Amino acid sequence: MELSQLRTLIHVAELGSLSKAADRIGIAQPALSRQIRMLEEELSVRLFTRHGRGMVLTDKGREILEHATRVMTELEEIRATASDLDAPLRGRISIGFPPTVADILSLPLVAAFRRTHPQVELRLVGAYTGHLLDWLHRGEIDVAILYDPNSARSLRSEPLLLENLFLIGPPDSGLSGERSIPFKDLDGKRILLPSTRHGLRTIVEQCAVEAGIALHIAIEADSYATLKDLVRHGHGWTILPLSPIHDDIAAGRLAAAPLIDPAPVRQLVLSYPADRPVSRLTRFAGETIADIVADHVERKVWPGRLLGRGQVRTP
Repeated sequence: MELSQLRTLIHVAELGSLSKAADRIGIAQPALSRQIRMLEEELSVRLFTRHGRGMVLTDKGREILEHATRVMTELEEIRATASDLDAPLRGRISIGFPPTVADILSLPLVAAFRRTHPQVELRLVGAYTGHLLDWLHRGEIDVAILYDPNSARSLRSEPLLLENLFLIGPPDSGLSGERSIPFKDLDGKRILLPSTRHGLRTIVEQCAVEAGIALHIAIEADSYATLKDLVRHGHGWTILPLSPIHDDIAAGRLAAAPLIDPAPVRQLVLSYPADRPVSRLTRFAGETIADIVADHVERKVWPGRLLGRGQVRTP
């Protein structure tokens, strides 16, 4: 049994397709098929049921997948234990962020690296969670902050923050952080939101269903800068986290109020690939990000609830 076979098992199980797994990890499909076949022969068990739409784990395959995921996690812990903690950090690292997170974390993260490990080359990548997931799996980025990809079996995720979302209006809207707005009060308002491929849109629409209203989506815009400008000039209202517009609120360019009944929230996690080593440099980046998030929450720059540090979750 080889680690490459376990890695293949994890990716094929998550994607349900040999061709998609081959594309993700950059190995020819026949080679992946051979790895699965050899693993099944060695274990004398059928891991997948093949059909026209892809591959589905058998009951025994699901049991073995749980063990395979733990093996890859333990392997990384061994590497971390054996690493030279006194060696200087050098090299290059790519870190992925959703756009709203990049706006608030980039400056303090760069400052922390320049202060502690100035010879490290940083690449900061801003994109939506779906793109970040793909690049993380392909090895194009080393670590990413994601809005909880709970279906990604090939990731090791550490919960960071349960983030509050706020109603954002123009400066003369009368919104205030001291007065909560019932979600049902959005009925009839011109709402500006990202497109349906964006996770924030899904959360907001679920809250509307729970509140018993139908949102009037007047404009879709995937750019947070565009949403802010449209709201500031009186073209409607939007729903965003407070962190990336904290300065706009303080300067009076926008106004914000918390939403209740229900209160929209989303979970941020710090994610590493579970099927390959996490370097000391990548681990330092993750720990620094967690420290910055905690500091912003404590200073009330980032409204939300901190989640347990060090609670590694492997789906």
